[in-house]
Amino acid sequence: MRKYKDIPSWWFNALLLVTLAVSLILCIFLNNQVQMPWWGLLFASAIAFIFTLPISIITATTNQTPGLNIITEYVMGIILPGRPIANVCFKVYGYMSMSQAVSFLSDFKLGHYMKIPPRSMFLVQFLGTIISGTINISVAWWLLNSIENICQDDLLPPDSPWTCPGDRVFFDASVIWGLVGPKRIFGTLGNYSSMNWFFLGGAVGPVIVWLLHKVFPTQSWIPLINLPVLLGATGAMPPATPLNYNAWVIVGTIFNFFIFRYRKQWWQRYNYILSAALDAGVAFMAVLLYFSLGMEQKGLTWWGTNGEHCELATCPTAKGIAVDGCPAR
Repeated sequence: MRKYKDIPSWWFNALLLVTLAVSLILCIFLNNQVQMPWWGLLFASAIAFIFTLPISIITATTNQTPGLNIITEYVMGIILPGRPIANVCFKVYGYMSMSQAVSFLSDFKLGHYMKIPPRSMFLVQFLGTIISGTINISVAWWLLNSIENICQDDLLPPDSPWTCPGDRVFFDASVIWGLVGPKRIFGTLGNYSSMNWFFLGGAVGPVIVWLLHKVFPTQSWIPLINLPVLLGATGAMPPATPLNYNAWVIVGTIFNFFIFRYRKQWWQRYNYILSAALDAGVAFMAVLLYFSLGMEQKGLTWWGTNGEHCELATCPTAKGIAVDGCPAR
C-alpha cells in the first residue's frame, strides 16, 4: 500500500468546507422550511466530530456501532421543542454524518485489505454518493408527485406496497422528539424522568470496570467486560425480549468463563468460531421457519414465543384507566 499515493488532506478539508457552507446556506435562507438555526448545524457537526473517534474504536473492536439518534433527538427536542423538522435535520447532521463517517472508514479498511489505491477509493465513494443521492431524491420526488395518497395507509387500497415504513419511522421520531418533546416524556412534564439516570450509569460504568482492573490486576477476566457491547446489544429490544437475551448471556458466559479460565488456548482458537456458529444457526433457522411455516401462513406457539410470560404486561400503566383483569391504579 505504500507504493500508492496517499490522499491529500486538502481533499477532506475542501469537501468539509463546501458541504458545511451549503448546509449553512440551507439553514439561513430556507429556515422556514428547515426550522433549524445556523448554530444548530454547528452544534450537530461538533457532536459528530467528537463522537466519531470513540464510536469508530468501539466498532473496530466489537463490531457494534452505537447510534447517536436518541441523543441528538433528545438534545434538540429540549433546546427547540415544537419543531419536528429541525429535530430531524439535527439528527441527520449529528447522527447520520457520524454513521456515514464510520462506514467510510470501514470501506477504507476493506480497501486496504484488498490493496485498492486510497485515491481511487476516495473518488469512487465521492462520485457514488453524488450519483446515488441525486437518483434517490429524484425517485422520491417522482413518487410523491405520481402516486396518489402515497404513505397514507387509510387512503391506500389494501395490500398496497406504497406504505413507506422506513420513512414513517423517521416521521414518528420527529413527532415524538420534536413536536411532543422529551420534556413531556422524560422531563418535568413526563412520567419517565428517572430514566435520565441511566445516562450517568452508562458514563460511569466503563470507569468502574477500569478501576476494578487496576485494583485486581491479576484477574484477567475483568478487562473482558465490555459495557458498550452489553448495553448496545439491548438496542434490538424490542422486538426482542429479555427472554431472547437469556440464552445469549448464558451460553456466552459459560463458554467464555470456563473455557478462558481453564483452556485459554481453546478460547483464543474457538471463540470466533462459536460466534459465527451461533449467527449461522439463527440464519439457517430463519430460512427453515420461513419455508416450513411462513409460506404456509402457520405459526409456532411454545414457551419461547409467549413474550415475558407475564399476564399483566399488557395492562395500562396510566392512572385512571380501568381494564378487566388488570389492577386499578
